[in-house]
Amino acid sequence: MPGCDFTRRDMLRWTAFAAAAPVLGLADPSRAHAATGASGTGEIEPVNLELVTLTEDRAVITWYTGEAGTNDGLGRMVPAPADGEVWYGTDPARLKNVAGDISGKTPYHHVELTDLEPGRTYYYQARSAGKSAAPMQFTLISGNAVGTSRHGFGTPGGPFSFTTPQPPPGRYLFSVVLCNDLHMGETQAGLVGGQPQYIGITQTPGLPPYPEVMLESLVHDVKRFDPSYLLAAGDISAEAVPADLSRAGQLLDGFGTYREDYFLTRGNHDRAHAGDPYSSCRVGRWQGNDCFHDRYFPDDELTYFSTDLSGLHVIGLDTYDKPGGGGDAGGMSTEQFAWFRSDLADHKDQPTIVFGHHPLVVQKSAFPVKPSNSLDAAQAASVLEAYARTPGVFLHHAGHTHRNHHTISPTAPRVTLQEVAAAKEYPGGFSILRLHTEGFALNFYKSRSDHAREWSERSRQEMMGTWSQFAFGNNVTDRNTVAKADLSGLHRPKRHGST
Repeated sequence: MPGCDFTRRDMLRWTAFAAAAPVLGLADPSRAHAATGASGTGEIEPVNLELVTLTEDRAVITWYTGEAGTNDGLGRMVPAPADGEVWYGTDPARLKNVAGDISGKTPYHHVELTDLEPGRTYYYQARSAGKSAAPMQFTLISGNAVGTSRHGFGTPGGPFSFTTPQPPPGRYLFSVVLCNDLHMGETQAGLVGGQPQYIGITQTPGLPPYPEVMLESLVHDVKRFDPSYLLAAGDISAEAVPADLSRAGQLLDGFGTYREDYFLTRGNHDRAHAGDPYSSCRVGRWQGNDCFHDRYFPDDELTYFSTDLSGLHVIGLDTYDKPGGGGDAGGMSTEQFAWFRSDLADHKDQPTIVFGHHPLVVQKSAFPVKPSNSLDAAQAASVLEAYARTPGVFLHHAGHTHRNHHTISPTAPRVTLQEVAAAKEYPGGFSILRLHTEGFALNFYKSRSDHAREWSERSRQEMMGTWSQFAFGNNVTDRNTVAKADLSGLHRPKRHGST
């Protein structure tokens, strides 16, 4: 889990921490294995309200409806289809605008508000079956899932409040999709080693494998933003099985052409493995057989790279270029690290994005933070010092933690360090990076196909129902950011087939 390597010792530490805090509004862990089919009240309860996306002119709001008094065996109410709408306006006493759900009656509500004005404060209520939706609450760490202020928290159902940001300065150029942690081939989410009482979440019988559901939805959903490129920052597979690596590539091909339109890097789950499933692959540099290298960097290619995309310099890091079993800190080989620093120096002033699986730093977590959550500490410090000497670097995109989190390091304050939540489980989505001549916006979106919304809400119940407090992002700014940067050297991409 956090860092894909949450151990029994970590769980014992975290359980003691969690027990000290009242987990209000969450599933009762003691009921997690209660028999289903218990008689409910018949009443529909709207819960888990979240303000997912906030841009200068739109907002995405989601929630869930269940039948009160029931338990589906995962510690949540049995899903109950209902109508869904959001009432909103600039006066909390006059919510005169209404936006409806993207589908008909459903337990998995997804409403998008459009044509908002930049820099305006809006108030809203989400309603199903005549009731106002209750917000997802933070009890293990401070946070706000439903707005940019605390307005409405003293009243059940709000209305809650948000203020739209200003757009990035300058002329719009193009957009890039950022995603990670596809985990193709995985069959259980939220497993915790050595602790059978903390159940993993499996797909509903009869539905397609959830990593495929989520990636198919992602590839389809991003098209409405007309992005030019896609960067996938590692853990493409669950355990680097050749068929799973290939299936991920097949689905990503729906976006475009590999190494022209989309690019990816290795995660710790994509490391070289030993055993019969891997025996046909090349011998790994550090251990086992390296099927990821064969599939995505064939022949004698290195597993790290840099490229220029419409004037944007992109550096893809292999942050598990080392021996190990995947549960330790990330790291780059001596050769890769030397190449990386040289590449930064050679493109010192060019607008640059760096992406790789392990974050440089991990802060403000509801779960214990340990060295394996990030890149080797000494290397991370050296990277930040290099960024301080490289004016062109403005964004470092990472996965691994499976959460949305935005960090600014005092060592390199010009660089946004962005952890993006996993594509394969709650909150289940991607970030859209919009590049303008004088700045950028980075906004997280949940994948929104019917099956994706269903799985995302089902997998919310990971970690005794507390997963949302870690993964969603403590505040709106952890998943929605606007920043200034000199990107005037970029240009609009040419369309395929243009001259």
